[in-house]
Amino acid sequence: MAQKTAIQAAIDLTAGAAGGTACVLVGQPFDTAKVKMQTFPNLYKGLTDCMVKTYTQLGFRGFYKGTAPALLANIAENSVLFMSYGFCQKVVRAALGLNQNAMLSDLQNAAAGSFAAAFASLALCPTELVKCRLQAMHEMQISGNIAKGQNTVWSVVKSILQKEGPLGLYQGLTSTLLREVPGYFFFFGGYELGRSFFVSEGKSKDELGVLPLVVSGGFGGVALWLIVFPVDCIKSRIQVMSMSGKQTGFMKTFANVVKNEGVFALYSGLKPTLIRAFPANGALFVAYEYSRKLMMKHFNPQE
Repeated sequence: MAQKTAIQAAIDLTAGAAGGTACVLVGQPFDTAKVKMQTFPNLYKGLTDCMVKTYTQLGFRGFYKGTAPALLANIAENSVLFMSYGFCQKVVRAALGLNQNAMLSDLQNAAAGSFAAAFASLALCPTELVKCRLQAMHEMQISGNIAKGQNTVWSVVKSILQKEGPLGLYQGLTSTLLREVPGYFFFFGGYELGRSFFVSEGKSKDELGVLPLVVSGGFGGVALWLIVFPVDCIKSRIQVMSMSGKQTGFMKTFANVVKNEGVFALYSGLKPTLIRAFPANGALFVAYEYSRKLMMKHFNPQE
């Protein structure tokens, strides 16, 4: 039993890493636009303006600023997330007195995903901090908040460690948890609800093809971002603005944004995020489900 559990955990972790990689490669340009618009809403009139200015100023490579930490962030997050998701599903079954092989309802899967997100946040926060700072580096430099030269992963990490110590890598952890825990309830809930919609009578969710998985994953991604986007906006502000030495907590940052810029500033960057949600999260779940199936078939863990 212990060997089976260990193999399943390793399979979930590896499949989650595959999903995270696919998600970044497909969605990074829109994620870059999202972070830029969240942290410097006054510099851009909208998504098209942000895309054009980014390309004019930095070229095509500008859309992939922060890709290395984004890959690391998504691989770390999704590896831990999906491994924890499998574990939390077992916890939910045990708590409800169900057999460990029993199928969970969409709501029960959503609850398991929410619990799993708390563990994933600890892996995600440091790498996403570096990613957000790299993505907004150009705007921070032209606004005079920081000097030029801090434009590599190592320079950003080194600066954080020198100024704030190891705990500085967890700037924005509270807002990350506030985003992830409720967000992944709707993420996994939306995904499982989508799969339930597409599955036909007499078949299982595991038999669904690529297109239903893409649509279900996209639905889950849209559900997540519609619910938690204001929290994500505050998280990005905290992580980017702390680069210039401005240390503010979640509630203070939230109050300042609403007071000085209005409620709609909390939704700056929502459009590229929703556009990104379908292809990126669709790719994530296709890569996860198919790589997991392949590994389960190969290793076939037995009791």
